[in-house]
Amino acid sequence: MNVHFIAIGGSAMHNLAIALCQKGITVTGSDDEIFDPARSRLAKYGLLPDKEGWHPERISTKLDAVVLGMHARQDNPELLKAQELGIKIYSYPEYLYEQSKDKVRIVVGGSHGKTTTTAMILHVLQHCGIDADFMVGAQLKGFDVMVRLSEKARVMVIEGDEYLTSPIDRRPKFHLYHPNVAIITGIEWDHVNVFPTFDIYREQFSKFVDLIEPQGTLIYCGEDEEVKRVVDGNHRDDITKCEYRCPKHVVEKSITYISNPRTPLKIFGHHNLLNLTAARLACRQVGVSDEQFNAAIQTFEGAAKRLELVKANETCAVYKDFAHAPSKLRATVHAVREQYPQRKLVACMELHTFSSLTQDFLQHYRGTMDEADVRFVYYSHHALQLKKLPPLDSMAVCEAFGGQVKVFTDSAEMVKEIKTMQWHDANLLMMSSGNFDGIDFAALAEEIL
Repeated sequence: MNVHFIAIGGSAMHNLAIALCQKGITVTGSDDEIFDPARSRLAKYGLLPDKEGWHPERISTKLDAVVLGMHARQDNPELLKAQELGIKIYSYPEYLYEQSKDKVRIVVGGSHGKTTTTAMILHVLQHCGIDADFMVGAQLKGFDVMVRLSEKARVMVIEGDEYLTSPIDRRPKFHLYHPNVAIITGIEWDHVNVFPTFDIYREQFSKFVDLIEPQGTLIYCGEDEEVKRVVDGNHRDDITKCEYRCPKHVVEKSITYISNPRTPLKIFGHHNLLNLTAARLACRQVGVSDEQFNAAIQTFEGAAKRLELVKANETCAVYKDFAHAPSKLRATVHAVREQYPQRKLVACMELHTFSSLTQDFLQHYRGTMDEADVRFVYYSHHALQLKKLPPLDSMAVCEAFGGQVKVFTDSAEMVKEIKTMQWHDANLLMMSSGNFDGIDFAALAEEIL
């Protein structure tokens, strides 16, 4: 079988390409730019295109299918050629569904916590010896790739993103998976460039519930009022609905323990304990006992950039996190404050996404960093230009956060100020879906420690 990837360099796309290659399928691909880690990983498997750009001559009737990435445009010359030749075109969510139609599909949806919850499920299943295919949005410890497809696994765990499927399919990705077990971790308005009102955004989750397979299971966060609103508004009586809340726990000497039975964890934070409970309920659906779950979850260290410890000593810890939406920011700051109540907390966040850089949306950040002792906010004028957004005023950004934040538009200046601070009995938390325009977190942590 021959499959060609248009925009093979995307995070999910290159992982799917590698997964198909490992399955014995002949894979080719194109892209106009490919960066690491995708470039190195594609090269490792012999899948890196010999030259960048779009080459319609690579599209022929010898192909069995084309997988179209979101990065491509509707007028992409390779896409137009494939349409002209009548070649079957899939988005990557469509292709994942095609490969998992006969499996038990666990789909993790929600505005936040998707990656961590998915990672927890996979960690536990691996620990219990349960073979599972998967698609997850971050590199996980113990897993070589972010996508796995096999013939033998009876379970597939999928991180269900609500963003659009492809340039020619405007459905949210998680509408294509038709879960047997669905999870909704939380609902908070995001992707304002695609869902211009919160009502439209929330409606995508209502449709997600409607798409659960008959006799399926919905696992949902009962602490989230918007999630409850969606579930209460759904009247399907052919699915089982399981509500969850934060489990009982204590924090002792910077270690979090869940209760009954007392189980130490390597992760921490209210939001992560919610994710853990969702993962527990999902694992029950495929035969994992609570005893097995507790034994496995003790060794879970988290997904990349999800409260990831960069470096620490006895009096200081440096963390990086993917937090960018308001609720993620608030939850992450609260988690570090709760885990280290006696230490000073310096929290830095980058406005990086389309939503976060939009003037009207900025007001949703008010108070999200209030639990930090020092609060820095960074944004790049270049990022605004790339997203074709109007300029932001630093004072307006400060006001949107409720004041008491220092705003930077030069990441080097922010790093310079961080280096002048005292770091005894203090923690540094760096939050962004980007990288603060190239900050070397490891080198920064090494220097301040």
